[in-house]
Amino acid sequence: MRKTSIVSLLIALALVASLASGCAKKSQTLKVGATPVPHAELLNLVKDDLAAKGITLEVVEFTDYVTPNIALAEKQLDANFFQHVPYLESFCADRKLELEAVAKIHVEPLGLYSKKYKAASELPDGATIALPNDPTNEGRALILLAAKGLITLAPDAGLKAGPAQVTANPHGYVFKELEAAQLPRTLEDVDAAVINGNYALASGLNPVRDALLLEDGNSPYANVIVVRKGEGDSPAIKALVAALQSQKVKDYILATYNGGVVPAF
Repeated sequence: MRKTSIVSLLIALALVASLASGCAKKSQTLKVGATPVPHAELLNLVKDDLAAKGITLEVVEFTDYVTPNIALAEKQLDANFFQHVPYLESFCADRKLELEAVAKIHVEPLGLYSKKYKAASELPDGATIALPNDPTNEGRALILLAAKGLITLAPDAGLKAGPAQVTANPHGYVFKELEAAQLPRTLEDVDAAVINGNYALASGLNPVRDALLLEDGNSPYANVIVVRKGEGDSPAIKALVAALQSQKVKDYILATYNGGVVPAF
């Protein structure tokens, strides 16, 4: 009888080990590229939620708008989270990449900032205004300036408007095109700069408090989760989207960013 009990115990232990091994095999690592604020912060917020589903979320931080898409296309990442759809479409067309957006998460209102002036009306004639140098965000910046009456754009300028499409510039503003990530650091050297929300936040600027001009929550430039085409239906990506589009994340955005980030779900 005792021998039988020992055998039964060994069999039970073997079954437990087998089940544990099976569970381990089901676990998955999901590698997502993101810029630091707020993208990486939001991803880190849902790590435990994904871990409960057997998914280990690895957040890879980038400080530019080029590398994350290249890394995704080259399968160094499973997804990325840093951009809006107009930028994605422009980038993919230029680089011939097969990437697609699978979910909207938030809007980061683009704003005009200055260290020298407290209001857009104070900008002098001939003021130098720095703009993001990628076609999509430069167009977005000029559209913001036009919407607020500082300049006029050609009717057919579209989302990729550049300085050449400025048809009226009554104050003679001089536009300086720079990499988006560098714009906060140029505020001491220019009269004003149009800065993406994530870079403004990362540099300590509060869009609601500090921006001279700011996009409102109806901006079409929602930041999205991006994957390689055809991979958006994977269970891990669906779990990531569900976690980021949760009430927990919405509440965190509203409580943390003071209007500098707006939920888009």
